[in-house]
Amino acid sequence: MTEFFPVVPNGHALFSMLSTALALFLFTRKSIPLEISSLALLVFLALAFAIFPFTINGEHFEAIAFFEGFGHEALITVCALMVIGQGLVQTGALEPIGRVLTKAWTKAPYFSFLMTLILSAILSAFINNTPIVVLLLPILISVCLRTKSPASRVLMPMGFATLVGGMGTTIGTSTNLLVVSVARDMGLPQIGMFDFALPAAIASGVAIAYLWLIAPLMLGDRQVGLGDASPRLFQAYLHIDEDSPTEGLTVAEAKAKASDGINIVRIRRGDNFIIPLPDAVLHSGDRIRVRDTSVKIRAAAEALKATLYSGDHEVDDEHPLNADNQTLAEIAVVAGSRLDRTNLRYTSFLERHQLVVLGLHRAGKDIWKASEEIMDVTLAQGDVLLVQGNKDEIRKLKKDTEFLVLDASVEVPQTEKALIALLTLLAVVATAATGLLPIAVSSLAGAMFMLATRALRLGSAIRAVSSSVYFVVVASLALGQALTVTGASGYLTDVFLFFTSDSSPVVVLSALMLLMAILTNVVSNNAAAVIGTPIGIGIAQQLGVDPQPFVLAVLFGANLSFATPMSYKTNLLVMSAGGYKFNDFLKVGIPLTIIMWLSYTWILGWLYL
Repeated sequence: MTEFFPVVPNGHALFSMLSTALALFLFTRKSIPLEISSLALLVFLALAFAIFPFTINGEHFEAIAFFEGFGHEALITVCALMVIGQGLVQTGALEPIGRVLTKAWTKAPYFSFLMTLILSAILSAFINNTPIVVLLLPILISVCLRTKSPASRVLMPMGFATLVGGMGTTIGTSTNLLVVSVARDMGLPQIGMFDFALPAAIASGVAIAYLWLIAPLMLGDRQVGLGDASPRLFQAYLHIDEDSPTEGLTVAEAKAKASDGINIVRIRRGDNFIIPLPDAVLHSGDRIRVRDTSVKIRAAAEALKATLYSGDHEVDDEHPLNADNQTLAEIAVVAGSRLDRTNLRYTSFLERHQLVVLGLHRAGKDIWKASEEIMDVTLAQGDVLLVQGNKDEIRKLKKDTEFLVLDASVEVPQTEKALIALLTLLAVVATAATGLLPIAVSSLAGAMFMLATRALRLGSAIRAVSSSVYFVVVASLALGQALTVTGASGYLTDVFLFFTSDSSPVVVLSALMLLMAILTNVVSNNAAAVIGTPIGIGIAQQLGVDPQPFVLAVLFGANLSFATPMSYKTNLLVMSAGGYKFNDFLKVGIPLTIIMWLSYTWILGWLYL
């Protein structure tokens, strides 16, 4: 430590710190995809160090070294575990857990809620928490609708429990893997899979008690939008009369003439059914079956000069439009879904599933603008589609493991490959925990085994790898390398110690963890972890204490993603499904962050310092 404010060691160090500040700014810009900002940052670093060479101890630092992150062990492991987690969802390997929870909730909901929180935390220590949330969301919504209890009181605590549990092992989150890998690269002994399970278990117990007893009282009743099953679309027939000007028009021309367009299901001509292709020609006597809002159906009938029928009767006061077997449901976009990072038109979602999308919501807000077609809106993880269709079609969609359907039924899909997926995960954990295989090797082998046994399709495996996580990890590793080789991390360490001078190691550790907790709720948790790990190690070395508790302080702090819905992808899923507002996360998440921060400060100080 020094009595004077530290001086920046060199120009490259200053540039690296400015690049880090730029990265943190870009990662908070929702208008710029994380993939673009990460790649731009990577290119920016490489170009700068190539044009203005940097020398370390007389040796030239090669700018190409910034691309080593693409082959980093941590990145390979993260991607492989994403694929394995998707395999668990696709095969329905977690179905027995869902069945047990469903039965328990109908008998003892209060204690079943506690069991759900504990089970969520334990599972998330070994599986990416997204599959856990995908499994539990529809189950909890269903039992809450059936018992007439507010789902909003349990969904957010469940989501937070998965984040809490993810801190228990090295494979619980991608953040854990990065911290452990960076620490090992800097010369620290390898941290084992369960080496920090004890402090995580103690702090998790405190957090779960809060989520069980206090958090539900802080959350008001929120309308999840699923109890209202009143149909908004109607079925009808447009009969083309002999003198109708529509005769001889193609389907495309007829839809264009019907102003806003109309959803044509099929065309009946005598005893035959005609597929409503755009170039199909309409004839007198045709009965065009349509499904749309009542306003659009009546407008289309008037524009096409067609007679409007409901069933076998012409529509009038005695025979209004009917919706047959129609129902509403909400579909959440999750990792691995064909809807992720694309639109409804490209995926042919409406034609494939015979559903009509009535609305799109992101983080509780409508994202469908009046100036654009709903079919052309680019979707992202956490978005929720309000759809309507035949009950049988909704049931089929719920059994399709690529979608998360939020409705009032409990149908957790399971396939014959479920046991293979579950045994694969157990083998990966066992071989890595015992040291038989490195985690990168065991997880990659597990992912390949799932593909070889067809427990997971190649397309689903590719979609399971989040491109945003992939590129943020690579860019963060490059930033961490730049900070380390230029001496910037050492400078930041000196700055941190300057402001915490004359403080005990426990206070310094606590301040470091709090800094990481603040960063992770504003920017990417992976970026916070990679930037913070060298600083934590440097602080411990200057204090002359064991660096492991400071590495763990970075790890735990970077996982405290509770205060904002944007800080973690499952928060967005929970926000949409539970009808939460931004302030709800602040209200529940900030106290939880403080509880976890103080708990880990005491535990790490007690166990290590």
